[in-house]
Amino acid sequence: MTLTLYNSLTRRQEPFETVEPGKVKMYYCGVTVYDYCHLGHARACIVWDVVRRYLQFIGYEVRYIQNFTDIDDKILNRACVEHSSMEAVADRFIKAYFEDMARLGIKEADEYPRATHTMNGIQRLIHELENKGFAYPADGDVYYAVRQFAEYGKLSGRKLEDMQAGKSDRVNVEDPEYQKKKDPFDFALWKAAKPGEPAWESPWGAGRPGWHIECSAMVRDRLGDTIDIHAGGADLIFPHHENEIAQSEAVTGKPLARYWLHNGMVKVDGEKMSKSLGNFITIRELLDRGVDPMAVRLFVLTAQYRTPIDFTDEAIAAATNGWHTIKEGLLFGYQYGKKLGWGVGSGEWGVGSASLLPETIERFQEVVNNDFNFPGGLAVLFELAKELRREGNIIVHEGQTETSPDELQRQWQTLVTLAGVLGLEAEIEAEIPMNDSLSDAEIEVKIQQRQEARKAKNFAESDRIRDELQAEGITLIDSRDGTRWHRN
Repeated sequence: MTLTLYNSLTRRQEPFETVEPGKVKMYYCGVTVYDYCHLGHARACIVWDVVRRYLQFIGYEVRYIQNFTDIDDKILNRACVEHSSMEAVADRFIKAYFEDMARLGIKEADEYPRATHTMNGIQRLIHELENKGFAYPADGDVYYAVRQFAEYGKLSGRKLEDMQAGKSDRVNVEDPEYQKKKDPFDFALWKAAKPGEPAWESPWGAGRPGWHIECSAMVRDRLGDTIDIHAGGADLIFPHHENEIAQSEAVTGKPLARYWLHNGMVKVDGEKMSKSLGNFITIRELLDRGVDPMAVRLFVLTAQYRTPIDFTDEAIAAATNGWHTIKEGLLFGYQYGKKLGWGVGSGEWGVGSASLLPETIERFQEVVNNDFNFPGGLAVLFELAKELRREGNIIVHEGQTETSPDELQRQWQTLVTLAGVLGLEAEIEAEIPMNDSLSDAEIEVKIQQRQEARKAKNFAESDRIRDELQAEGITLIDSRDGTRWHRN
């Protein structure tokens, strides 16, 4: 089975072939740390987290780098409003980023370079561009000469002559920056220091880097001249990724990335998410409302990663229901494994490849290999989870299933493995109490006490006994007299 990916650069789906066999160098354009992360960030981070997990699952060694933009006008503006510093604002929201991602089950990248920690690489790259005739200084600024790079526009499909026609009536010729440029399309690589702003010394004077140059420098410093996957949101194709290509390839003469992958945007109730529309939702706001983080992951993965998705109450409710189905399947082994003779304790059933269902694994890979078709992969998980839920109901009500314990264990372990590829994990200890120290006779006595409390309308005592039984791993089955039960 061959993994094929839609490459934004070539605009077609292509077989995945890495620069170095068996290894993947992957870079994701991360966040500008001036505020809390929102739903758009959640989608991107979940998508590229699962891409990385899947590549590792099918045998690749993945080196995954994600940057932080920690110097930017928005960061400086916030620092000014808060009477703080750029560094303090950036540090605060980087800390918040890790908190939010941990709640979503996002695995940490191998490295998180920051723009302010990459000044040597940034200045070295600008100097090389200047020496090769692709950059020029202008009163403390340095600009990239766009027309010197013949392939400019190859990622976005834009042509300079077409953009010139649309831009001519929007240019402010009195703007000092415009007057410094040799061409309106040239963009800043280095910006001269302004009063009160942080600045770094450079051959062109004190200043700070432009936005686009930082990623080119970080990719080169951490991963080399050519990487396998450059990922980011579709909104970054132009100008950010287009400018990255122009900067990097002008110096190295090599492709910056073999595959450019872009995730689609998030809408809220059919509209673009923005603070002005009042539909801006941060990750922590959503999770603090009680939405399960795994339901958020499921919501993201039910859509093809390149297409827009619409966040609605109905969509998150459907994702929550879907997660409950998969969670039931994931908890099956911890509920019924002992009864089926799998082992003595809850943590003793390790998941190994020899105990999985090869035909199910193959079917999962076959669908996901088609441009990371995670919705198709989820369908395989739902089949397993629903089958295990059905078997669990049979065990509870009838005690004996037609499927052998060994086959049920393979089904469960396959589900756990594939769910892990998608980052879907149930909190076992919180969900399934494993203490079954009460004997059947003791349980019957407590149920009788609960019935007496209910007859006396002492509902507080009735609820206390119910909760005590649940803490012991005993589930009471709804019935008219409330005396049926089973041990988890």
